[in-house]
Amino acid sequence: MTTEMTMPRRGAGAGGVRLRAAIAAAFVLARLKPGRLRRVLAGCARGARPASYAETLEVFEAVVTSSRRCAGRYGCLPRSVAVALACRMSGVWPEWCAGVRAAPPFSPHAWVQAGGRTVGEQAEPADLRPLMVVAAAAGEGVRDEHGGGDDRGGSGQAA
Repeated sequence: MTTEMTMPRRGAGAGGVRLRAAIAAAFVLARLKPGRLRRVLAGCARGARPASYAETLEVFEAVVTSSRRCAGRYGCLPRSVAVALACRMSGVWPEWCAGVRAAPPFSPHAWVQAGGRTVGEQAEPADLRPLMVVAAAAGEGVRDEHGGGDDRGGSGQAA
């Protein structure tokens, strides 16, 4: 038996080309400065309906199965962006969050959540402190750490 016969093809099944495109885009976007990344993701979130936990978990599992770098310990930012982008391709948007772990080890972290629960995280929601949240709420899509506001500035137009 050959390896090709026993191993599933990467990217086969749950997403294929669209999933790989979302992952590739996530690695490019993960290099942006935080404010710029938030604005780009807010633009992507506009017009989407909020994702359910089940939808988001399915996409999360497909992303970590398709990309070793996203599945790794230090892949939280591209992983969270890839999940959000892949969900958006289906017309939904989970809450994308970036912040810090509030319990040791203290470190920056990015994650997605849906239905009020973190998706694919070992940490409890109380252990994570979001500093930026991009949600699909009435087309606005952006909250700061206090839960309100918009990232468009004083003019009211997106950058």
